[in-house]
Amino acid sequence: MSDQNVRNAGFTSSGIRGESLASSMMSQEARASGGGVHSGGPTSTLQQMGARGSTHSSGFTSSGISSGSLASQMMSQEARSSGGGTPRGGTTSTVQSI
Repeated sequence: MSDQNVRNAGFTSSGIRGESLASSMMSQEARASGGGVHSGGPTSTLQQMGARGSTHSSGFTSSGISSGSLASQMMSQEARSSGGGTPRGGTTSTVQSI
């Protein structure tokens, strides 16, 4: 994942850009959860990175998830919550795909 990919998707330092992948994700996530976007979900995680302007310390890299990183902690927690694997469309897989 690169900083440019996060910005291109619409996650920016000034918020989520309208008519972007980010705004579509936010809308879908809000509908699925009954009206809000949850802290720690894909949209909020990517927006935090966009607001900071950097993805480098997160552990999501183009070659995978870095051991011992925030990304690896997220992946482990998500796997435990879903019975052993990271679900397609979950936070870890969505963020890693950007």
